[in-house]
Amino acid sequence: MLLKVTSKRQVTFPKRVMESLRVRQGDTLMLLETDNGLLLKSRSFDVGKLAPLRGKFSPDLPAPDLEAIRHAAQNPRLRD
Repeated sequence: MLLKVTSKRQVTFPKRVMESLRVRQGDTLMLLETDNGLLLKSRSFDVGKLAPLRGKFSPDLPAPDLEAIRHAAQNPRLRD
């Protein structure tokens, strides 16, 4: 797959690539250097991974702000 780089060093990814990475506007992508070249990974938050927590919290608690959780998960300063 060929991608064109603009004069502002921007690249447009095809829709199927964005869907495959589960990337949306505002998400963060991680570009890693490996021995075999560069690796592009998404840093998106998968809401489906919260399913095992269902029923483990009091129903009186307010609903979590998934958007805030998603962006916090992408913050490298909050990682070990």
